[in-house]
Amino acid sequence: MTDLHERLETYLTLRNQSTVVEQLTPDASTREYFRIHWNGGSAIACVYPEPFVAAEQSYLDVTNLFLSNGLPVANVLDFDERLGIIVQEDLGDTILRDGLTDATDSEREKLIDEAIGMIAKIQLATRNAYEIGSVASKLKFDSEKLLWELDFFQAHYFGTFKQQPLSPAEAAAITEEFRELAAELESRASVLCHRDFHAANIMIDPAGNLRIIDHQDARIGTAAYDLVSLVLDRITAPPPAEWLASKRRLLIEERVKFGLARLDDTDFTYEFRLQTIQRCLKAIGTFSYQSVNRGKTYFVPFIRPMFEIVLRAAENLDRLPNLQRIVKEQLK
Repeated sequence: MTDLHERLETYLTLRNQSTVVEQLTPDASTREYFRIHWNGGSAIACVYPEPFVAAEQSYLDVTNLFLSNGLPVANVLDFDERLGIIVQEDLGDTILRDGLTDATDSEREKLIDEAIGMIAKIQLATRNAYEIGSVASKLKFDSEKLLWELDFFQAHYFGTFKQQPLSPAEAAAITEEFRELAAELESRASVLCHRDFHAANIMIDPAGNLRIIDHQDARIGTAAYDLVSLVLDRITAPPPAEWLASKRRLLIEERVKFGLARLDDTDFTYEFRLQTIQRCLKAIGTFSYQSVNRGKTYFVPFIRPMFEIVLRAAENLDRLPNLQRIVKEQLK
């Protein structure tokens, strides 16, 4: 039994709840999740590696922000600062990714479009995030953060996964392009983003409603960020360009429904492609690291499609020639 499990049993005893628990698959962090008996029903307990101060805890902070803006996240039922535990509503076991796999084509499009509507609603909460001083308003996809992710890609794809680091000249050339990319994306970062809004971080609850999870790292980014995450995550082939264009147009219209400013279609397409390059390279770095260092080789088939998407976006923009050349070499 781990220390986290022991702390959970201590907590449940203190709350006069059954200590029979079911450990759930943990995510990539050091948190662990358990399904527990709770007041005659069930709930999910998230056990953190160390104690926390509730007023400074990002999950509690962002949950409050999202709930106060009508966003469908799990309700927090209880927490214990000393034991490092948050108990939340049980949303079931069905993630959107599984729901999309089992759905018909029309059902699949409906689910994706519903999720895009939630992106617009997250962006609508931007002003409130600043007004209440949410931690999400104090974090941003700035150049430093974006460059860290791009450096992570370079280190772990070429170094860890391929074990063929770029030459100093090649590394310097794409790093300079990465600096330009990061600076431009930072200049466009103006709305609240979930940060990891993909089909494994959206649940389909027992009532059939979409619910958002893993939102504790929300921050300010581009209007395209969450859309890129949703439509280009873990795919086995680049989606048709017209399909992507239809999803961009849908987000523009969903924003307008909520009273947000209409984005210019041409400019938003440009931003979407810039963000596609950055986030897909970041994903390749994560896939490379996870497959080698954590044995999660099921990520490997997603690497090539990510490179194909990056190349298509860079060619459409007619930007980043050094990156284009290096990506083409990886696709040979």
